[in-house]
Amino acid sequence: MSSEPDTPDAETEYQHDEDGGPDPETYCGHGRGGMGEEVERKEDKRFITGRGNYVDDIKKPGMLHCEIVRSPHAHARIENIDGSRAEAMDSVVAVLTADDLLEHDLATMPTLMDDTQDVLVNDKVKFQSQEVAAVIAEDRYAAKDGAQKVEVEYDVLDPVVDAADALEKDAPLVRDELEDQEDNHIFDWDTGDKEATDAVFDDADVTVEEDMLYQRLHPAPIETCGAVADWDPGMDKMTVHMTSQAPHAHRTLFSQVSGIPEHKVRIVSPDVGGGFGNKVPIYPGYVVAAAASYVLEQPVKWIEERSENIQTTGFARDYDMTGELAATEDGIIEGVKVDVLANHGAYNAAAQPSKFPAGFFNIFTGSYDIEAAYGSLTAAFTNTAPGGVAYRCSFRVTEAVYLIERMVKVLADELEMDPAEIRRKNFIPSDAFPYESATGWNYDSGDYEKALDKALEMADYDHYREEQQRRIANDADKLIGIGISSFTEVVGAGPGKQCDIAGIEMFDSADLRVNPTGNAVLRVGVQTQGQGHETTFAQIVAEELGMDVDNITVEHGDTDTEPYGLGTYGSRSTPVAGAAAAVAARKVRDKAKSIAANELEAAEEDITWDRESGEFHVAGAPDRSITITEIAAGAYMNHPGDEEPGLEATNYYDPPEMTYPFGSYIVIVEIDRETGEVDFEKFVAVDDCGNRINPMIIEGQIHGGLAQGIGTAMLEKVTYDDNGNVTGGDFMNYLLPTANEIPNFETGHTVTPSPHHPIGAKGVGESPTVGSPPAIVNAVVDAMSHAGVSHVEMPMTPDVVWETLDEVGLSRQPAHNVEFDLGDGAEPADD
Repeated sequence: MSSEPDTPDAETEYQHDEDGGPDPETYCGHGRGGMGEEVERKEDKRFITGRGNYVDDIKKPGMLHCEIVRSPHAHARIENIDGSRAEAMDSVVAVLTADDLLEHDLATMPTLMDDTQDVLVNDKVKFQSQEVAAVIAEDRYAAKDGAQKVEVEYDVLDPVVDAADALEKDAPLVRDELEDQEDNHIFDWDTGDKEATDAVFDDADVTVEEDMLYQRLHPAPIETCGAVADWDPGMDKMTVHMTSQAPHAHRTLFSQVSGIPEHKVRIVSPDVGGGFGNKVPIYPGYVVAAAASYVLEQPVKWIEERSENIQTTGFARDYDMTGELAATEDGIIEGVKVDVLANHGAYNAAAQPSKFPAGFFNIFTGSYDIEAAYGSLTAAFTNTAPGGVAYRCSFRVTEAVYLIERMVKVLADELEMDPAEIRRKNFIPSDAFPYESATGWNYDSGDYEKALDKALEMADYDHYREEQQRRIANDADKLIGIGISSFTEVVGAGPGKQCDIAGIEMFDSADLRVNPTGNAVLRVGVQTQGQGHETTFAQIVAEELGMDVDNITVEHGDTDTEPYGLGTYGSRSTPVAGAAAAVAARKVRDKAKSIAANELEAAEEDITWDRESGEFHVAGAPDRSITITEIAAGAYMNHPGDEEPGLEATNYYDPPEMTYPFGSYIVIVEIDRETGEVDFEKFVAVDDCGNRINPMIIEGQIHGGLAQGIGTAMLEKVTYDDNGNVTGGDFMNYLLPTANEIPNFETGHTVTPSPHHPIGAKGVGESPTVGSPPAIVNAVVDAMSHAGVSHVEMPMTPDVVWETLDEVGLSRQPAHNVEFDLGDGAEPADD
């Protein structure tokens, strides 16, 4: 993203040593649980003892239950809806249809990308399991029984589920209700300089091209989506407990949809069992539960089943991409072209900053100093669930990284160059930052070669290259493949003037109060779904105020008490809300300085702050000192006459620029030529997320992200048949990685602080999901590249790998002439 960062010098205090690591005199925790210390997560005690509080744990007096009636067809006109059999059941309270919602102007809701989606459908369903009606009953089982008794008559239409097919002239029209919509085309988008890029390609020594599909995935959090809506007619107030990654944004959207004034809407997001982007959008079930509670004046709970979650909530990826590179004979990349066809489903509902219809896909130049770049994208409607969520990535960065890292491998094979060496030749130099890419994005800092060198050393790269050649020469039964991914991610959305969700600028917030007894409460606008906010944000405050981390409580997830923020997704928690917490703490420290002067009976200009001891000192009198804990009482009981009482501060942080974490991953696989089975021999991940807050939490984030990357590369795909039926709509068919598929991970790090971030941090939670799939695919391709294989589509299941082996003559048939001991001297029959 191109902009001149307005570096907040007064807010930036971090230092770093000559090796790029955090200066131990600056961030090393000092034994109080501050930044750099491996503090055990505060939230884990309640989780591991079964005391978590999730939406399905919410129970209210008189609570009713909602079950959604869903279409069995992907494309069909609704002729009639008859809920009389359900309404006749004793425990059923109401059957709602679109006509009922229309009476309250709740029949439609806005998406996050300037489209309108049906809450309940009364004209035409556009994807399988779309919401048609809702049954409200006294208990969940009665609601489910009632939903089965709702009779819906359909006139079934031909569906289209593939984006390329959807753009054919004779394709079924998905959105015929839209004025002037005569085809399934949504928008075209491009970036870069087409003319300059074409010129580079015309003059290039070498060009390579590859088609690749980043398949449709589902975030599949452990907890499905759900809500408990409670309209209080006495208070004229709607309270909704819901699985939300962005409570304040959802409050604003709820108010806009319902017409209830925003100060009369309270969103509470309790413990959330995973989000990964799936819980950013508003879903019809939320609106139905709220509408039913409003009409019936009783609490209403809606909780999805797993199949509903996979079939109807926000999917990820589904980008059909063609990449091209232009290079010199010695491997210098001069240009890159990208062409994308994006399947957006039945509604344009991608969860991404609305000024960026293709998200942050502009970063497809990756970690490389490339002269010219051009990318184009076309989006299409299909009869599939809407989505395109930022599934553990920052708005299509995953697709962009996959494309460029795969293309670098394709080019290396074409030039018969080592894939590590070709990366080294093309990296953006460490002294070139801040660096503006060919698509206009301003990278803050990086040292890509250092990260790659560390990964190569950890992986014992040269040894495995030798072993690979030995096995090829000996025609071994198992092949070795080595894959590299040297990725750069962009996280930390805002800046607000360039990034927004539904028009709301993407700043974030922190409110910090130090109590008279010296402990503190930090309230933040972001919402955790397992990232460890209650620990890491407390560590930031502990570092800035010299307090013990155990004396700091972090609160989040309640719009009545927390400051307004845009939520957690796109790895924005640390880059944005973490910065807000640090700056709020520094405001408190600035006020504490004047109170310290008053308590120590010294001039304020003679008071100095010592980070190591966590104390204010009088210059020239080191024995005269005071801590924040001691100052706190004075803020309430002996404050200076020219100061307000209390010790608190609020900060709304709008980042001047994005942050750009990066890393190098090396994956070494062994492929069985007889079965196509892929085993991981080594999995090395070196990450750089700037200054590190809690190394243990970072490790956990990386391990989880790598596991999800393995699922992407090897197992997961949302599939449809010709009738638009979801054929991978449950965990029997949508395969997630288990302990059996996960190898031992070897992790390492480098530290390159962000120059414009108050604590030099960049964010890390999504990097492993972004960087690992191309490393895995590159490894599998590398095992077969000597036979001419240039690409294998994900998910690379054993049958896909074996068929690829067989196509190039590398497969081995199962051994014959096996002797069986049948007992009693019996001989096996001749075959």
